[in-house]
Amino acid sequence: MGMLEGKVAFVTGAARGQGRSHAIRLAQEGADIIAVDLCSQIGTVPYPMATPEDLQQTVKEVEALDRRIVATQADVRDTAALTAAVDEGVAQLGRLDVVAANAGIASYAAIEDISDEMWDDMIATNLSGVFKTVRAAVPHLKANDGGGSIVLTSSTAGIMGMAHLSHYVAAKHGVVGLMKVFAIELAPHMIRVNSVHPTTVNTDMVQNQGTYDLFRPDLAPGTATRDDAGDAFLTLNLLPIKWVEPVDISNAVVFLASDMARYVTGVQLPVDAGSVVK
Repeated sequence: MGMLEGKVAFVTGAARGQGRSHAIRLAQEGADIIAVDLCSQIGTVPYPMATPEDLQQTVKEVEALDRRIVATQADVRDTAALTAAVDEGVAQLGRLDVVAANAGIASYAAIEDISDEMWDDMIATNLSGVFKTVRAAVPHLKANDGGGSIVLTSSTAGIMGMAHLSHYVAAKHGVVGLMKVFAIELAPHMIRVNSVHPTTVNTDMVQNQGTYDLFRPDLAPGTATRDDAGDAFLTLNLLPIKWVEPVDISNAVVFLASDMARYVTGVQLPVDAGSVVK
């Protein structure tokens, strides 16, 4: 029997990357899944975002584990769509126990080059989207006698500053503030709230030309390769690795969602190969 047998988990940004990995690992531990993803492009994001086909692949992989999944294309910036997706998932699956507020975007520019559109898209998705995700889920979590667990995806950028990422750093620091307030407000209901803080993760958000160029400014724009960037990523971490895998973050999410962490709340958990102490 898995650690989350009989539970239902709500995962945002579930079409690929960390979100798909979270959905699969939670399902492997026995949870049924409510999954949402935008499955469309945001104009200020410099890499291709997930597609409806990606979300369907997540469905297939969860169902292959003999778990149920209710998947919806919904934007975490859209309160009505997000709430409808959660409500429909709970109506079909019967309850809600775990929230993994994972959906996020990245873009890169120096302070003077960050446009209003870049700033607004980042804050709306990576910060307001987390708030709206939790707000939509809380009534269902409060309906449980046993409470629940909320895991917010922040970043090492939610602990440190990083050049050319002021809007991303602001959003990810904001997620930590939300986590602390949520933990305080929801503790009387036995709802635990924590944040995870990954270093660079081997996903499409990291493995793209924009990121390669950001981390290798010594090379001509558009020429840096995955290997070039990997050499730079290696310098970020204390352990001698270039990046972690999505499942490494998912394992932390499973732990925080499970009874193994039943008294863990209000915690910032780095999964960062030691980068925040380097």
